[in-house]
Amino acid sequence: MTDQTVTRIQVGGTAGHDPYEVLVGRQLLGELPALVGPKAKRVAVLHPEALEGTGEALRQDLADQGYEAVAIQVPNAEEAKTVEVAAYCWKALGQTGFTRTDVIIGVGGGATTDLAGFVAATWLRGVRWIAVPTTVLAMVDAAVGGKTGINTAEGKNLVGAFHPPAGVLCDLAALDSLGVHDYVSGMAEIIKAGFIADPAILDLVESDPEGARTPSGPHTAELIERSIRVKAEVVSNDLKESGLREILNYGHTLAHAIEKNERYKWRHGAAVSVGMVFAAELGRLAGRLDDATADRHRSVLESVGLPLTYRGDQWPKLLETMKVDKKSRGDLLRFIVLDGLAKPTVLEGPDPAVLLAAYGEVSA
Repeated sequence: MTDQTVTRIQVGGTAGHDPYEVLVGRQLLGELPALVGPKAKRVAVLHPEALEGTGEALRQDLADQGYEAVAIQVPNAEEAKTVEVAAYCWKALGQTGFTRTDVIIGVGGGATTDLAGFVAATWLRGVRWIAVPTTVLAMVDAAVGGKTGINTAEGKNLVGAFHPPAGVLCDLAALDSLGVHDYVSGMAEIIKAGFIADPAILDLVESDPEGARTPSGPHTAELIERSIRVKAEVVSNDLKESGLREILNYGHTLAHAIEKNERYKWRHGAAVSVGMVFAAELGRLAGRLDDATADRHRSVLESVGLPLTYRGDQWPKLLETMKVDKKSRGDLLRFIVLDGLAKPTVLEGPDPAVLLAAYGEVSA
C-alpha cells in the first residue's frame, strides 16, 4: 500500500442514521479538517497520557487551521472509562464554551474512543465526534459502529449510548510503534470477523501467521480493511443491536467475564480468543458446529500467539458474571455460536452441563 492510497468504507445510511466514512491508509491527518467541517469553531482533542505528543501535535495542527483547539488528557486504557473521567471531560468542555456545532476528536485505543464518543453523546445531548484509532483493536472494532460507553464497578460498558462518529481515520502508520502484545490482541477481533462473516481473513492469516503478528506483514492493510467491512455491513443494518449486530459478540460473553475477573488486566483480545474457543466448543457440543471448523479456531488463534485456555477453578464466578451480560434476556443466557463457517446464530439457555463441558475444553 503506498502512502497515497486511501480506502474509504461507508458505514450507515440504511438504518436511519447518517452515513459516515472510515478511512484506511497512511498519513491521513490531512483529511481531518474536512471531517471537522466549516461550522465548528472549537475542537477538543481527547487523548490518553501515553499519547501526549500525538495529542498535542494534533491540537497544534488544528490550531494552525484556525480552530480553537484544546487537548484533554485522560488516563491510559480502561482507567479512562469511568464516570469520574467523563465528568472531568464535561468540565473541560464547559470551561471552553463548547457548543453544539463544535467537535470532539478521540485519539487512541478503544478505551479512549469509547470515552470520547460517550462524552460527545452526552454533552448538549450529542455533539459531533471523530475517531482517530491508534491500535488494531480500536480500528477494527471500537471506533466503528457508534457504540460508546464507560465501565462501572458492576461491569464493562454497562453505561453508554449509540452515537456514531462523523468519521473515522485509521492511519496505519500509528500501528508501527505498537507493541507486539497489543498488536496481536487486536488480531483476535480480525480473526473473529473471519469466523462470523469473511473466511478469506482466516485464509490470509493461515497463509502467513508470522506476518499477521506484525504491522509490517504483507496483508496488514487487507486484514484491517476486511474486518472493518464486516463490522460496517452489520452495523449499517442494525445500529442498536436489535438483532443482526449481536453476531459481533462472538466469543465476547465469556471474554467480558474473564476481563472482569482479571480486573481488566487481561488484554481484550486475549480474553476474546479464549471466548471464541469456548463458543466453538459450545457450538460443537450443541450439535451445531462441525469438528473441523471448531478445531480451526484453536489452530488459527494459536498460530498468531493468542491464548486458548483460562483457569479451570473460575467457572462458578464466570457463570455468575455472564448472567448479567448485556446480551442476556432476563435470566436466560444467550451465546453467539456458529452453525458452520460464517454462519453465526444465537444459542439461548443452553443446558448447564453443556456449558460446563465446553468450559472444560478451555480450562488450564
